[in-house]
Amino acid sequence: MGPLIPNEIIPVEWNFVLAILIGMAFGYIMEASGFSSSRKLVGVFYGYDFAVLKVFLTACLVSLIGLSYMNYLNWVDLDQLFVQPTYLWAALIGGVIMGVGFLAGGFCPGTSLCAVGIGKIDGIAFTIGLFIGIMIFSELFEWIEPIYEDYNLGHVTLDETIGISREIIIFVFTILAILAFAVSDRIRKRTKKIFY
Repeated sequence: MGPLIPNEIIPVEWNFVLAILIGMAFGYIMEASGFSSSRKLVGVFYGYDFAVLKVFLTACLVSLIGLSYMNYLNWVDLDQLFVQPTYLWAALIGGVIMGVGFLAGGFCPGTSLCAVGIGKIDGIAFTIGLFIGIMIFSELFEWIEPIYEDYNLGHVTLDETIGISREIIIFVFTILAILAFAVSDRIRKRTKKIFY
């Protein structure tokens, strides 16, 4: 639970307790926002609801700008944050599989569990399929491991990879997000309203 535990602001024993509380709050907010509805989630692909796009972009912006300010104020040391290693082929192939699954089933892994929590049949079917997929992946992992671990770029970040300062990347991403909000609003106004 960085940076609170590494800086000894809270004891390490609270790690799982806080994780459970944050997870419950996250699930409640997703359900209250309508993110347990597959029709709402796939609306971004059909052009009648862009809530998912706006939520994800807003979350990215808040994280980017918030962490940068906390780093500037010396509240957070960005060098202490863990960066997942980038396995390029695994990310590309996994992204395609998840995108197809999201479009076909109407959920991502997190929202499907949210739908299970309120007893939605489509969410339960999706989650069963999710666990079958995990089981197949586990059983075939030895066979696909060379592809999975190929082209490991290590713990890289975008600013290090393309050689542009972090601040410029945040500025460009913010402009792109604002443009995406404006364009999605224009598209939504031109499409027929869907009630669900």
